[in-house]
Amino acid sequence: MVIQLQKGQRISLKKEAPKIEQLMCGLGWDVASKKGGFLGGLFTADFDLDASVLCLNNNNKLASKGDMIYFGNLRHFSSAITHMGDNLTGKGKGDDEQIKVNLSMIPTNIHKLVFVVNIYDAAGRKQNFAQVSNAFVRLVDLKNNQEIARYSLSGSGYQNQTGMIMAEICRTDNDWEVSAKGDGIKVKSLNEIAKLYA
Repeated sequence: MVIQLQKGQRISLKKEAPKIEQLMCGLGWDVASKKGGFLGGLFTADFDLDASVLCLNNNNKLASKGDMIYFGNLRHFSSAITHMGDNLTGKGKGDDEQIKVNLSMIPTNIHKLVFVVNIYDAAGRKQNFAQVSNAFVRLVDLKNNQEIARYSLSGSGYQNQTGMIMAEICRTDNDWEVSAKGDGIKVKSLNEIAKLYA
């Protein structure tokens, strides 16, 4: 049974998916209707949301740019994390972007994976997360292709937010814990998100 995570909730991967080694983090979103409503005439460009992973050390710091997995760096140097490619529009059902993680291959100096999403050229396109609907992040056990957990972003308060910290996977002793975040931030680029962990 899929666990529907609430904001701030944590689950143990060891408990929910014993012996899991490889997982897929799928992220998806829709764009609010372009027709009608107060904002109907303003949505003229497709939304290009970019999903990324920041690999942090035990001080919650990003040690190097190589620890950022995104459309410009699709594979971590350890081969533990692979970004499956950029979706420029978010059109279509299901996951818009996918990131595969091999937990057993993650270097021991990495203690946390932070899954983030930012809107490409948000300022230029006058876009923010208030214009995005049905955003979600889900975790799938690649051994049996079973969905373990899903976090659906809901609620308002994202009018000026152009980035989102969606979820974290943290190393705890011999286990990994998943935490649903959903924290909106105002940034111009992934590099600005990275500076939060510099």
